[in-house]
Parts: sequence; C-alpha cells; structure tokens
Amino acid sequence: MKQLRGPDGLIYAFVMDRRGGARELSWDETGQWQPQQGVLWLHFDYTCDAARQWLRNDSGLDPLVVDALLTEETRPRATPVGDALLLALRGVNLNPGADPEDMVSIRLYVTADLIVSSRKRQLLSVSDLVEKMRRGRGPLGSGDFLVELTDRLVARMSDIVDDFEDRVADLEEQVLYSGNGTLRQPLAQLRRQTIGLRRYLAPEREALTRTQNEPLDWLDDGFRLRMREVSDRLVRHIEDLDAVRERAAVTQEELMSRLSDQLNTRLYVLSLVAAVFLPLGFLTGLLGINVGGIPGAENPYAFYEFSILLLLLVALQVWIFRRRNWL
Repeated sequence: MKQLRGPDGLIYAFVMDRRGGARELSWDETGQWQPQQGVLWLHFDYTCDAARQWLRNDSGLDPLVVDALLTEETRPRATPVGDALLLALRGVNLNPGADPEDMVSIRLYVTADLIVSSRKRQLLSVSDLVEKMRRGRGPLGSGDFLVELTDRLVARMSDIVDDFEDRVADLEEQVLYSGNGTLRQPLAQLRRQTIGLRRYLAPEREALTRTQNEPLDWLDDGFRLRMREVSDRLVRHIEDLDAVRERAAVTQEELMSRLSDQLNTRLYVLSLVAAVFLPLGFLTGLLGINVGGIPGAENPYAFYEFSILLLLLVALQVWIFRRRNWL
C-alpha cells in the first residue's frame, strides 16, 4: 500500500493491535503498515480530491469498491466482496443546526486486517469510537470494530426516538385540552420526521441482519451474537417510530375532528341567530316601505305595540326551538 500524498482527506488512521490497544498513525506511517502489525483503519473525507485520488490510484482496492466508497448517494446495505464486507450505514444527524432525520452516511470496506471508511459529514458515533481507542479500549479486531460502530450508531438513535415519543405525548395532551388549530403544523412536522428517519432505518436493519449472517472466516459466533443484539435494538427503534407515527396520525385526526366540531357549533349558532332574526327582519322591512296605508301610522303607541309583538315572536321561536331540542 502506497503512502498518502498529502494531509487532505484522511481524517483518522489507526492500527489496532487486536488486544484493545490502538495507535494513531501519521501520513508517512500509513505507507509502512503491514498486516502483522494489527488491523489498519483509514477514515477519509471522500469530498477531498487527495483522498479520492489515493483511493482510485494508490489504495489497491477493486474499482467497484472504490466507487462504492466515493458514491454521493447510497442506501444502507451490506455486500460481501470475496472475503470482505462492503457496507453503507447511516446514523442520525446530531450536528448543530441539523435535522435528525437528515441522516449521515458512512461507507466501509472491511477485511480481517484492513478497514477503509469514508464520509462527507461528521458522524458523532465515529468520534465516540475514536475517543475510546485513544483511551486504550479500542476494538479487538475488524468484527469487534463493526459491532462497536453499529452499536454506537443505534445508541445515538435512542435519544432521537425518545424525543419523538415525548413530543407526540405533549401534542396529544395539548389536543386533548385545547384543540388549537396551530397544532396542525407541529403534528405534520413530527410525522414527516418519523417517516424520513424510518425510511433509512428499515434498510439498515436488513444490512445488519445480512452482516451477522455472512459466513466469513473472520466473523465468529461472538460477533454474530452481539450484532444480533444491536439489530434487535434497531428493530425496537423502528417499532417505536411506527408507534409515534401512528399516534401522530390519530392525534391529527382527533385535532381535525375537534376543529370540525367547533366549526359546526359556530355555524349552528349562526343558523339559530339567522332563524330568529329572519321573520323579524321581514316584518320590519315590510312595515318600513315608504308607501301609504302602513298600519299604525297615525297611532302614537304603534311603535311600542310593534316592539312587543316582535318580543312575543322571539319568545315563540325560542319555545319552538327548545321543544324540538335545537337549543
């Protein structure tokens, strides 16, 4: 393996001694690595030209593997390549100002002695793993590295899923006690976020399941057991997201029902008011025409008598409405 040509593009370079220790390498030291020294991990920013050029021309990797490591858009998957694994995984975006459902991808090519990974944006799960390696408690090998990384990817999702559950519970309570129309937007946003997050978690579950079932010599039964536990936790997160989405949908339906009831109540009140004033308006309009022969035009008490007649008419209408249970 030729050494890298410049400092741009390589984020981390470690050699893991298979006993939990890990040594960070400089650019020059990566060119002198030998498999007997331990498992080499190279982590690149694939947007840098120096990293792309080294992967294509100097890494010695298959061109199809290089294309997978450098592709801009990818879906979570796990593909065996000889005695190696090619993986594309995603983690929640916890970078400042980012939306969690805008997930960050990481691509990995893993063999018994070599791990090459690439990313575009920072993934905090990788940073957690690096800090653990620097404290001398790193992975014991390639399989252990995969378990540690996927475990952190799934663990980082827990806080996001818990936040979604808290938000939907709060929205349910607000709808129950207020039914404010302004809650429609947060409910729609929550549903959009859960749908966006689940869209990547479902294929990631399939990728982890395939990883644990691949018959590779450097993956032992302990790896498969631990990976199964990680996969089960991911399945629980997916089920929780489905529950949040369904609760948000039911809450949104309840909100729309309450808003519809409020509108119907207001329209009902307006209809009653219109029904009360319709005959009053007819009578006042009829007696207000400017022609001769209006009854009571010469009677000084005609206005009071007409007002009493209108009050009696309103009382009669109210009695009829109550009799028919309209009020």
